[in-house]
Amino acid sequence: MESRVAIIGIIVEEESSVEELNQILHEYGSYIIGRMGIPYPKKGINIISIAVDAPQNMISALSGKLGSLQGISSKAAYSKV
Repeated sequence: MESRVAIIGIIVEEESSVEELNQILHEYGSYIIGRMGIPYPKKGINIISIAVDAPQNMISALSGKLGSLQGISSKAAYSKV
């Protein structure tokens, strides 16, 4: 299956979900190119950006699993190549 490059943007509003979030990211670790996390204490949130190279169905599954966690929002943006 052909892989695609994408960015998954994640907003963490509930710290209690961070352990489960990291566990899911570990499961998909072979597809992750890089990760950047930015704490934003003024708003009480954390912003995470994940670059991935994976089949589209894997990216969708990862983004969906992350978005289903309590207090976590996620969205994927795909490259055209």
